[in-house]
Amino acid sequence: MGPDADENRRQLLYWRLLARLFDPAEQPALESAGLAVTEDIGLPAGLLDPRVSLDSVVQRHPALAAEFDGLMVPRADADATGRDRAAEVRRAALVSKVLLNTFATGSGTVTAGQLAAWQSDAAWLERALGCKPGELRTGRGAGGAAGTGTGGGTGNPDLSTLIPQIGPELAGLEADLVKRMHLREVLADNALASRLTPSMSLIEQLLRDKDNLDGIALANAKALIRRFVDEVAEVLRTEVEKASVGELDRSVPPKRVFRNLDLKRTVEKNLVNWNPEDERLYVDRLYYRQTARKTTPQRLIVVVDQSGSMVDSMVNCTILASIFAGLPKVDVHLIAYDTRAVDLTPWVGDPFEALLRTDLGGGTDGTVAMALAQPRIAEPRNTVVVWISDFYEWRGEELFAQMAAVHRSGTKFIPVGSVTSSGRGSVNPWFRERFKDQGTPVISGHIRKLVHELKTFLT
Repeated sequence: MGPDADENRRQLLYWRLLARLFDPAEQPALESAGLAVTEDIGLPAGLLDPRVSLDSVVQRHPALAAEFDGLMVPRADADATGRDRAAEVRRAALVSKVLLNTFATGSGTVTAGQLAAWQSDAAWLERALGCKPGELRTGRGAGGAAGTGTGGGTGNPDLSTLIPQIGPELAGLEADLVKRMHLREVLADNALASRLTPSMSLIEQLLRDKDNLDGIALANAKALIRRFVDEVAEVLRTEVEKASVGELDRSVPPKRVFRNLDLKRTVEKNLVNWNPEDERLYVDRLYYRQTARKTTPQRLIVVVDQSGSMVDSMVNCTILASIFAGLPKVDVHLIAYDTRAVDLTPWVGDPFEALLRTDLGGGTDGTVAMALAQPRIAEPRNTVVVWISDFYEWRGEELFAQMAAVHRSGTKFIPVGSVTSSGRGSVNPWFRERFKDQGTPVISGHIRKLVHELKTFLT
């Protein structure tokens, strides 16, 4: 079959995809033509049915699993004309399946099974983009494929620019599916609740509705929250461990243990003891690496806006505070606020318990949180205040004046606008400009930015 025919088949598959995405009703001509193309290139008919999950397709046709991995990463398929058009037709069929199952979410009530199936299909899309499952929706990966897009080939998109846009869209779709569930009924049924996979969207709904749950439903909600907290904590703990640490303290003698042995230096210093007659190096002194780091007792005060728009940041930073609370010589305090402030410090070591004590609100008055935070700044130069908010405040000028006073006192003040899974967030431009002029620009984006800032100061 000639290149023009292959190009027509590829376009037909994509036109069918667009038709189904914008109108769930089948277009008979496109469906029959799409089926003919799919069967002709040796692919299963289930690729055309959005009701068939990708897990089911791969379970019945295991050889396809490898084709989905990295499917949408730009590649250099080439023949004498520069393009392998037959391969592009096959790729179009597989890409259409991934996109249709992920983005055609329909309307109406969603069951626990349907949510689980969508989450699985979304994970296949992430794999197709070269990411780990869950990485785009939650931002829990280490950056993943954001840098894999080379833009190679004719018309291929640069994934480094597309992926940051896809992540928030996936998170938004998931949030919509969760809202369309009868969540209380699902939680009250152990079998249905067991099919739920915890995600930020689901955790947000559970935190909003926790006061209306009891019995089995409350127990299942708590189990999902704890599972999610543990998963995120594992990733953030890795980020903290990878972050920079304090400089070496050379006043502390190195520990004389094998793992600290500086073999290269030991050999160099003992070269004078080389005996050419028996060709042996006689070592009369061992040298060890210094590993002790300079640390000083530090106080970390984390203030988190718990208004409805900041749920993602609140969850991430509550967990992060608990991790830093586990570091030696770090005294961590945690305060959450909307129009009222609550001191969560007694539970800072257990983010699960801390989150259960939050109360997601609507308004935002940071002055009530500042009233709790300021008295805790005993030694300004050994204190860091991390303030996480979108800074849309009722008493903005008064709050900024208080923050400026904290900064002038010598306290390390770190305003954080968005440490969400997707990095998407809005910060009050009035506050953003004043923080910039003050020399404390707002940190936004992936949570690893905040991890780096904190670890550098605290160690």
